[in-house]
Amino acid sequence: MKIEISRHARRRMKLYAIPESMIRRILSNANLQDGEHEIVRAVAGLNYPLKIISVVKKDTATVITTYPLKKRRKK
Repeated sequence: MKIEISRHARRRMKLYAIPESMIRRILSNANLQDGEHEIVRAVAGLNYPLKIISVVKKDTATVITTYPLKKRRKK
């Protein structure tokens, strides 16, 4: 699956120091079908779970935005 990252998502990644490789790894391991997806994962190295919002069309996943979900702490 081809993974594209929007300009907005790249800015959020830079703001919150989220590596692109982490986003790509999470999306490649997820079994995504066509449509919109909201993924929340606890990730080593971040104090909060990571939220990724993406859209999948055919064989391309586009990351709309990503940010640490500060509503709850990782346990």
